[in-house]
Amino acid sequence: MKAVRIVVTGVVQGVGFRPYVHRLAIKYGLRGFVRNVGGSEVEILIEGPEESVDAFIKDLRKCKPPPAIIEDIIIEDIKPRNFRDFRIVASTSGSIKKSMIPPDIGVCDDCLREVLDPKDRRFRYAFNSCAWCGPRFSMMYRVPYDRENTSMRKYRLCSDCLREYNDISNVRRYHAQGISCPRDGPKLRLLGIDGDVIECRDPIKEVAKLIDEGYIVAIKGLGGYHIACLASDDDVVLKLRKRKRRHSKPFAVMALDLNVVRKLVVTNDEAEKVLTSPQKPILLLPKRDDTPVSKLVSPGMSVEGVFLPYTPLHYLVLMECRDKFLIMTSANVHGKPMCTYLECVMSRLSSVVDYVLDHDREIVNRVDDSVLRFTDGELVMLRRGRGYAPMWIRIKEPLPREVVALGAELQTAGAIAFEDKVVLTQYIGDLDDVDTLNDLNKYLMYFIRNYRVDLSRALLVIDKHPQYSSRELAMEYVRRYGCDLIEVQHHYAHILSVLADRSYIPLNESVVGVAIDGVGYGDDGAIWGGEVLAIREDLSYERVAHLEYQPLVGDVAIKYPTMFLATVLSKFMSEDEIIELLKDELRVRSALRLFRVGKYVPTSSLGRVLDAVSALLGVCRYRSYEGEPAIMLEEVARRGSKLVEGIEVPVIWRNSTLELLTTKLIESLVNALGSFRTEDLALTTHIALGKAIGEAVIKFIKGRRGYSNNIVVSGGAAVNDYIIKSLRGILKSEELNLILPKKIPANDGGIALGQVVSVFRYAYSH
Repeated sequence: MKAVRIVVTGVVQGVGFRPYVHRLAIKYGLRGFVRNVGGSEVEILIEGPEESVDAFIKDLRKCKPPPAIIEDIIIEDIKPRNFRDFRIVASTSGSIKKSMIPPDIGVCDDCLREVLDPKDRRFRYAFNSCAWCGPRFSMMYRVPYDRENTSMRKYRLCSDCLREYNDISNVRRYHAQGISCPRDGPKLRLLGIDGDVIECRDPIKEVAKLIDEGYIVAIKGLGGYHIACLASDDDVVLKLRKRKRRHSKPFAVMALDLNVVRKLVVTNDEAEKVLTSPQKPILLLPKRDDTPVSKLVSPGMSVEGVFLPYTPLHYLVLMECRDKFLIMTSANVHGKPMCTYLECVMSRLSSVVDYVLDHDREIVNRVDDSVLRFTDGELVMLRRGRGYAPMWIRIKEPLPREVVALGAELQTAGAIAFEDKVVLTQYIGDLDDVDTLNDLNKYLMYFIRNYRVDLSRALLVIDKHPQYSSRELAMEYVRRYGCDLIEVQHHYAHILSVLADRSYIPLNESVVGVAIDGVGYGDDGAIWGGEVLAIREDLSYERVAHLEYQPLVGDVAIKYPTMFLATVLSKFMSEDEIIELLKDELRVRSALRLFRVGKYVPTSSLGRVLDAVSALLGVCRYRSYEGEPAIMLEEVARRGSKLVEGIEVPVIWRNSTLELLTTKLIESLVNALGSFRTEDLALTTHIALGKAIGEAVIKFIKGRRGYSNNIVVSGGAAVNDYIIKSLRGILKSEELNLILPKKIPANDGGIALGQVVSVFRYAYSH
């Protein structure tokens, strides 16, 4: 006889793992028990013939349920307890070894088949789920993942569901915590925006009819409300833009299935694999020339953000609509978090939507849709939310202390960390809004509680920028809990985030990293954003190259990039010449006046340079959303066909640091205006910038020993096709590899990971 205790960590709660263990134990005639534990792990005690126990352990990883992720299996021999049988026993709140809180999982094919089968008792049931799919994190109050710890606890199982729950042969529903049916589960209702219930036999058919008639509807989904409307009707899309005050930022389009997706965008096997994955993210793909989607959905863009239904509710609505695709965008007002409860919709969106398709299951945790794209053929993440969060990221060695990181300011996420695990929050948003800042605090505290992080002993990490809103929250933590606090430079954290994402930290050799974005507070008080840093093995860093400093006359020059452009042009043109060129006298004179009296901050930002080129070429002169001028410049570059001679960014040594001369770039573009196509100038600009960054890396690293041949790249501009393609090409010519992040966004949504691992440097220096 042999008896063992097994602790399994990973995504092993909420994915049918305990029922699987039970069936496996019966298969091998073993006795004991399995249970969920309060750190999101699973504990198994088994005993029986030695060969049967060994076979059980061998199969444990091999035959697991599809959505389960096993990270560690810890096995210890114990004395037999002479169990009579094998059972799933009550969960315990104590923690043996911390494990992952399960993310939300898109509806599986089996559940969808039941919903579409007229003979099935769950026919047209909008909340169908099983052990392999459905809401998890979005409805969890606390760990372990048991029904009483979720917003499903108020729905008592009917006799049919209870029979399935207790039937060990029912692979998908035995001990599945979130199951329900039309008799015992959440209920739908259709409301007018005044809050009155609209009586109808089928709210889904009625809402589809309203959408087809041109109305705009809020739909309560998994991690928040969506705004849904026709994506094929210019008038409807324009109406939505006016109501939402969203000038040009693209909307996402949800399509019924892959057949519909293929009518909208150009796909390939990899793209379709991503779209149909359990995460079901929004994926940016090239538009078809004959797409039926209105041009106003993503004006000026050659790509469309498309995704598939990830709940039966979404599928049923789309199935009833005429087009089989709809705009499905977050239900929020500009700068605010997505609504997760009805009162928010009624108060904030009363002038935006006409009707609300609501249900009575509480959304516990807001989870925005994840967004991905391909950059130079490589899949990268733009927003990490539903389906991916809150899965942790493992690093190579345990941290010296527990850590809480508050991220950056825009498009941000926070993080907590313990042992060798970093748990990033889901996408939070821009912290310049007080509600979003409160959300950051809410979700950090959620993970702090559930993973039992001791704030009084934790190390708190914040961005070095003295005016970031997250600093206020950090100071409150320090006052309340007495945390130790460290500040980390923005671009250093960007580079560390990629090193951690790709399992390079702790380092065994020095690494060169590139951080390219819009804004970050520099060590010299300037605004950085086009940086090459050398990271030593002890994680100390040196700024070895950067874009030339240009004057930034305040945030207004970010919103109106002609103002930033004017200050650059003033280095080689007169004020009258600039006005004549830009045809924007008021803003030009205002920018130059501020520049002359010293009301500016120097910046090396690549984002600002791209904005300036976008304004110079007449592509985008008003920034209505984050990164718009640079995004639109990349779009214009897609139509470029040849490189323009003489457009370049010289790289020189200045004061022992390499400098990329962006004034020369702007000057050469001015001289080329009118002689070349805008598309070709845009393409050439991107390639010249990527080439210059690559040249700077090579000039620094050549002849130096002890450096990795992997060059890591991060920052918001690190997803630009042409900069990355150009940079990768020149690095490859010197046998250097360009490395992008995989599990986190390259933008500020991943920066908290870098902040966490900066603690290793803090430990080294102390």
